[in-house]
Amino acid sequence: MMRVLDLILKKKQGLYLTREELQFLIQGYVENRIPDYQMSAFLMAVCFAGMTGDETGHLTDVMVHSGKVLDLSDLPGIKVDKHSTGGVGDTTTLVLAPLVAAAGLRVAKLSGRGLGHTGGTLDKLESIPGLTTSVETEQFIRQVNEIGVAVAAQTGDLVPADKKLYALRDVTATVDCVPLIASSIMSKKIASGADRIVLDTKCGSGAFMKKKEDAVLLARTMVEIGEAMGRQTIALVTDMDQPLGNYIGNALEVLEAIEILTGKITGGALREVSLELGAQMLVLGEEVPDARAGRRILEDVLTSGAGARKLEQLIEAQKGNPRVVSDPSLLPQAAHREGLPSRVEGYVQAIDAEAIGRATMVLGAGRERKEDVIDPAVGLVLQKRCNESIRAGESLVTFFTNDVSRLVAARKIAESAFKIGPEPLADRPLIHEKIEGGTVASH
Repeated sequence: MMRVLDLILKKKQGLYLTREELQFLIQGYVENRIPDYQMSAFLMAVCFAGMTGDETGHLTDVMVHSGKVLDLSDLPGIKVDKHSTGGVGDTTTLVLAPLVAAAGLRVAKLSGRGLGHTGGTLDKLESIPGLTTSVETEQFIRQVNEIGVAVAAQTGDLVPADKKLYALRDVTATVDCVPLIASSIMSKKIASGADRIVLDTKCGSGAFMKKKEDAVLLARTMVEIGEAMGRQTIALVTDMDQPLGNYIGNALEVLEAIEILTGKITGGALREVSLELGAQMLVLGEEVPDARAGRRILEDVLTSGAGARKLEQLIEAQKGNPRVVSDPSLLPQAAHREGLPSRVEGYVQAIDAEAIGRATMVLGAGRERKEDVIDPAVGLVLQKRCNESIRAGESLVTFFTNDVSRLVAARKIAESAFKIGPEPLADRPLIHEKIEGGTVASH
C-alpha cells in the first residue's frame, strides 16, 4: 500500500518515482485526499532533488489525464499550437494567429490571462469592444472550421491538477523548478488537443528565466516531453531582455498588432519574432518544406492584407467589433498622456523589461492577484529601444493613464528601467537557439 510520506521521503532522497506513484500523488491531491502540507513537502523535494526526464514525462501525462482532453480530431489537417513562457510587450499571438490562419493552417488556440509583470492574451483581446474569450467547445471547433482560427480561454475542466498545483507552488516558493514548470506548460498544451507544438521560451530581464542556459534547459525539457508523448515539438529561445514590442498595455498591444498586420509597422522585434514563430508553425503543419518558405508566405500574407482581414473575422466571430482593425480609435482610450524625459544624453544601453512591466501594472494594466480588475486603456509606449541615441529632455516613454495619481510611482519605476551610457553596446540576438528532437542549434 502506497503512503504519501514514503513517496515524499523517496523523492527527498533523490530516488526515482514511477508513473503509478506519481498518479497516486496527483490524483489524491486533485481529489482532496492529500492535504496541502504534504503536497508542499513533495514539491519542495522535487525542487531540491530534481526529476529525471522519464519522471517529468510521467508527471506531465498524469496531469494531462487529471481532467478532460480536448478532442480536435474533427478539424481537418494538422493542429499546431504555440506557447510563450511570457514576457513584456509579447503580442505574438495576436499577430501570428491570424497570419498563420490566413496562410492556410487552422489555429485552435487556448490562451491565458496576465499575472504579475507579464501580459495575458485574453486580457488584450478583451480590450476589443464586445469581444468574448469564453467560447464553448463546440463553438470553438466550429469557428476554427469556418474561419480557420479561434483564440479562447482554457475551459475549467482541462488539467485541474495544474490549477491546484500552480496555486500551491505560488505560495510555497516552488515555482522556479524546471520539471514543475515544464510539466505545467506541456500538460496544458497536450490537453488542449494539439498535434504539434511550437514553444517560445523567453530569456532575459523580462522573462521568468533570466539566464540563457536556464531557458535552454527548460526548452529542451519541454521538447523532450512533447516528443515522448507523440507530439512533434520545436522550441525557439527568444530574447526578453527588453520588451518585445514598443506598446505595453492591453489595448495598446492590440493597436501594435493591428499596425503590424495592416502594414503601418514594417519592422521591429515583435514583427520579426512573430514571423519566425509563425514560420515554424507552418513547417510543423506541413504547409511548407522549411522555415524560409514559411516566412516568405507569411510576408506575402502581410503585404496582401489577408492577415488583417483574418483578424477582423476572428474578432467578429467572437462578438467583437471588427471595425477596430480599420479604425483603432474604437479601442479604449486613456484620458491622459505624458512623456518621461531623459535626464541625460547618450545611448540606451539596457531596458529592464520586468521594470517596464511593473510600471504598467502601477498604471492599472496588470494584476497582482487573479481577481484584480485591469484598465484596458492604460500602459506605456517605448520611445527609445536599446542602442538608440537620446538627448536630455527627449522622452524615453509615453505614459497612458486614466488616473494621474499613479504616475509618480510609474515614472520612478520606468526611469529605473533605463541604463544610459556614452556609447551603444553589442546588440543581443532576437533568437538565441532553436531546439528540436533533443538537439540545440544556434540561430
